[in-house]
Amino acid sequence: MPPIPRPAIPRGEIAAFARGSVRRARVATADAIRDRIAGADRRERAREIWATPGPRRFAPEDPIWRVHNDPAMFTGGLAALLLQSLHPLAMAGVAGHSGYRGDPWGRLQRTSDYIAATTYGTVEEADRAIGRVRAIHDRVRGRDPRGIAYRASDPHLLAWVHAAEATAFLAAYQTFGPAPLTPADADRYVAQLGGIAARLGVIDPPGDTRSLHAVIEAYRPELQVTPAARDTAAFLLREPPLPAAARPVYAGLAAGAVALLPGWARRELGLRPSRGGRLAGSGATRLTRWALTGAPPHR
Repeated sequence: MPPIPRPAIPRGEIAAFARGSVRRARVATADAIRDRIAGADRRERAREIWATPGPRRFAPEDPIWRVHNDPAMFTGGLAALLLQSLHPLAMAGVAGHSGYRGDPWGRLQRTSDYIAATTYGTVEEADRAIGRVRAIHDRVRGRDPRGIAYRASDPHLLAWVHAAEATAFLAAYQTFGPAPLTPADADRYVAQLGGIAARLGVIDPPGDTRSLHAVIEAYRPELQVTPAARDTAAFLLREPPLPAAARPVYAGLAAGAVALLPGWARRELGLRPSRGGRLAGSGATRLTRWALTGAPPHR
């Protein structure tokens, strides 16, 4: 008995099915990223930050808006944490109080919320976020393994944390963003981020890229790798709390973060940039951007 021929599926239906599958995968990926970064209440927080009427410190055309709204921030955030870890007192505060190993996503979500509120929120919302962080800093104090006292509210430590963040965020956007900032806009970005840092307690933050570089260089005599810094680097680069399916993209972001670090910082941490680290970082950032820009914009 001859086989019964199956009806041919029109090419249009095949193409529509394929497009639908890609879109569903894109939305699912975007939701997974946003849930990790912003938490389960992200839609409510997005409305509070983005939709609440009132005066704001920054506008969409400002460099700080563009930098902080791009997925290059994921790579920049990793690079900032690695660079910050090289200050023994700052690292002691993180190791002793942040709970980054026990609750890494909670810490990330709190940081993400702070950046979003101070960049995009109303002046009232931004100041409220700054006030919360200042209150936390007032409680974080102790001694590092050498017995040297530290406190998170110390303007000198705050200045290092800020300079490392500004350096890493800007380098990530200039390397992996959709289009680099002009030198003038890069200076404006440093100045705008410095305005937030000043409200947090940093004294005289750098106002342009040249002074930012000078601040980083001025701290170098104080920097040294500690066992806690090495442990942090291993956790961030080799032990991320992620499902297996997400690790290849994260590995690309991590490779990009290592490639962004100054050579002296990589040497201190014992890190060698993988061949094609910047290429891997670019590919992972592009993939993340593709997922986020193709799904409903719950920021």
